[in-house]
Amino acid sequence: MAKGTKHQRQHRITQLLEEQVVTSQGQLAELLSSEGIVVTTATVSRDLQELGVITVRIPGGDKALALPELPAQQVAPVDHLRRVLGEWAVEIATSGSLCVVRTPPGCAHVVASALDRSIIDGVVGTVAGDDTILVAVDDLVGAQAVAEQLAEYSGVALRTRSKREKKG
Repeated sequence: MAKGTKHQRQHRITQLLEEQVVTSQGQLAELLSSEGIVVTTATVSRDLQELGVITVRIPGGDKALALPELPAQQVAPVDHLRRVLGEWAVEIATSGSLCVVRTPPGCAHVVASALDRSIIDGVVGTVAGDDTILVAVDDLVGAQAVAEQLAEYSGVALRTRSKREKKG
């Protein structure tokens, strides 16, 4: 990925900050370089600024780079996910190996982002439209189990198909 796009590079920076403690721009540049992504410290600095990366104090008193919504070594807490789902989820259903979450118009990306950063077992990833999120689920966990957990977190009843819908 030596000639990757800015967005690809910034995505990889985000992944690195989520995966490990990074204490400086220089360390981040070295990590990128070890993956074949050639950057200058000025480029790394601009990327960090655009991503809104902040410096936080971690246990032990050291400092680390972190995304504001996702401090180093932390995923979206369950309470945050409950709050987002409770406010924005209006319907939850399953379809095959997918879990479908409906939101008010224009709100799907907020819920999808929280789900992507969650620790819910079985959530592989999300695709958000304007008011609908498709949650890809690991087959070993199953869409029904994920949907039930999301319904519990949101306070929204899990939508089941009636006999008429199943036949037609």
